[in-house]
Amino acid sequence: MRVLMLRALGLGDFLTAVPAYRALRAAYPEHETILAAPPVLAPLTELTGAIDRLLPAGELERLSWDGPPPEVAVDLHGNGPASHRLVEELAAPLTMLYASPQAPDAKGPWWDPCEHEVTRWCRLLEWYGVPADPGDLRLRPPGPSPYAGAVVLHPGAASTGRRWPAGRFAAVARALTAEGHRVVLTGAPDERDLTRRVAAEADLPPDAALETTLAELAAVVASARAVISNDTGTSHLATAYGTPSVTLFGPVAPALWGPPPDRPEHVALWHGTGDRPGDAHGTETDPRLLLITVEEVLDATTRVAGQDRRHRLDR
Repeated sequence: MRVLMLRALGLGDFLTAVPAYRALRAAYPEHETILAAPPVLAPLTELTGAIDRLLPAGELERLSWDGPPPEVAVDLHGNGPASHRLVEELAAPLTMLYASPQAPDAKGPWWDPCEHEVTRWCRLLEWYGVPADPGDLRLRPPGPSPYAGAVVLHPGAASTGRRWPAGRFAAVARALTAEGHRVVLTGAPDERDLTRRVAAEADLPPDAALETTLAELAAVVASARAVISNDTGTSHLATAYGTPSVTLFGPVAPALWGPPPDRPEHVALWHGTGDRPGDAHGTETDPRLLLITVEEVLDATTRVAGQDRRHRLDR
């Protein structure tokens, strides 16, 4: 017996669906739980305690499924025909999916575009009688990290529209180093030039720009003193490990993708209104990000890391 979950997206998407994975595991304890997702996420699946196997899948690509239909197929990917079709083709006796303007005849709850991403997938399951806890976001501990206690800066994001200026990350790094913090930079493989540029501008040693696997990144974040990040997957890793964090939002409101508001160790900085006032895939830095100052980020880092920054600067 098998449960197939489709979530063929990136790191942040994977992590916001952890409560849904766990809910399905609890509801079907005798079933094999399979997540259709990009292979790069495989090292984190076992840390959820809810996924038995990863089925390699690309975004909105037909699934390489063989054998009899799963007993349950769940679309945790989207709200329209493109993703619905992928799970419906499996011919599971029970298929869970959202109805929407693009799929008005789907048998499921109605899609809410203003809903937080974590809550959204829990609500889908609850409509089908599967209880889900949106607060159940923690991952199992990863391996040890040689960067324990460092402040992690993550200057990248999938699009330029969600990237705070590199020069401001460098200014934050210089200030934190002057205060006595060890600072390291993380980024995706295609962001190496960015992290190295920030490290150089901040007068950090070259090895401060880390090149990690996803498992190593999880270990770095889990053991960090604090994480300062754009609205991207690394910020969700901080939430998953309870690591104090400061996340910078621009085109999309933290009400949709931010950390849980009841956890003071996580601060979301934003100077916008509405839900999606900008272009999350834009090619220019969103103007709301430009309203976030270096001093604001440093003050927020002081709060979450429990350090009196001004006292340290005055010594």
